[in-house]
Amino acid sequence: MPITDINHINLRANRDMMHVLRDFYCDIVGLRVGPRTATTSYGFWLYIGENDVLHIAEYNKGIGAPDLHVNGTYDHVSFTCNDMPAMEAHLTSHSIPYTTRMLMNGVKQINFKDPAGNGIELNFEEFRNN
Repeated sequence: MPITDINHINLRANRDMMHVLRDFYCDIVGLRVGPRTATTSYGFWLYIGENDVLHIAEYNKGIGAPDLHVNGTYDHVSFTCNDMPAMEAHLTSHSIPYTTRMLMNGVKQINFKDPAGNGIELNFEEFRNN
């Protein structure tokens, strides 16, 4: 019963924040909205190519509003990317604060937060020392 891949990440928010997150992950991170299947709730599935990787779902009515910016164990989602200079220019042009770092294996990273405070890590292996 080995695990072979990650299927998707799910974020839950109120409807207003859902739209903000959808726009951010599409306009800033570079995902795209695609079809949703096997679901009856309101939300969005965001894709990389043909793979839905981020689901944004509305909190069920009666459960209460989500607590945003709370301490917990979730830290970030990580994406593999290319063209780090273009991404840095893109983030800067949208006034998105970010940090960078170089890992010991030569991978460079960009780290920033989405509008709900969730961490995003972008890995650029184009700098890897082989």
